[in-house]
Amino acid sequence: MSSNWSYAFPPLYPGKLLKRYKRFLADIELESGEIITAHCPNTGPMTGVCHVGSRVMVSRSDNPKRKLAYTWELTEVQDNEPTWVGTNTALPNRVIKSALEAHLFAELGDYGKVRSEVKYGTDGKSRIDFLLEGEGDRPIYVEVKNTTWAKERLALFPDTVTTRGQKHLREMTQLLPDARSVMLYFINRGDCTEFAPGDDADPEYGQLLRQAYAAGLEILPCRFEITPDKIQYLGLAKLAL
Repeated sequence: MSSNWSYAFPPLYPGKLLKRYKRFLADIELESGEIITAHCPNTGPMTGVCHVGSRVMVSRSDNPKRKLAYTWELTEVQDNEPTWVGTNTALPNRVIKSALEAHLFAELGDYGKVRSEVKYGTDGKSRIDFLLEGEGDRPIYVEVKNTTWAKERLALFPDTVTTRGQKHLREMTQLLPDARSVMLYFINRGDCTEFAPGDDADPEYGQLLRQAYAAGLEILPCRFEITPDKIQYLGLAKLAL
């Protein structure tokens, strides 16, 4: 594991959140005073990380085919201390792919090949985020979950009922013991030191996660520090099941 590993952001532009609406849209006032509508990739409730008036960061695309040039990338929260939180839910999988190719996570051991979006499950309709193959005795199935909800220093997932997430846990449990099943929680903020399932939001998910863990599912609650320049890996959070 290299402590020097990081993922660089493109140039980001500061602003202030005016409102978020229709799940996908956010009105933001840039430092210049210009008010823009940015794409909001996070379609969930964004519990605790969506406050009108918060400092935010957006990226800009020059692609003429895009309806919205700007994307909401970061928001600042004040829970423990001023902390940047990633709001682009499309980014964690790109970051983790880069990290897997760099063999960042020693807990995963040896593997030679990283494959993305591989079909699996009883109906063959589910897709695992990453399948690691090649050098270990068993294939390693890795599912990534973006995690932004927090209570003090405790990161929590999910922040709403997720039937899709429940299905993933059931299917990943069924892979055991012929394969390794790994839930990788991408803690998209640097102020959390522990991780637990979000029982208040989805008690069934929490129950399924504990059952899967008892059956051999591996849990990697990965801490990342977010700044307007880059994403830096901090190591694992303490598991609080």
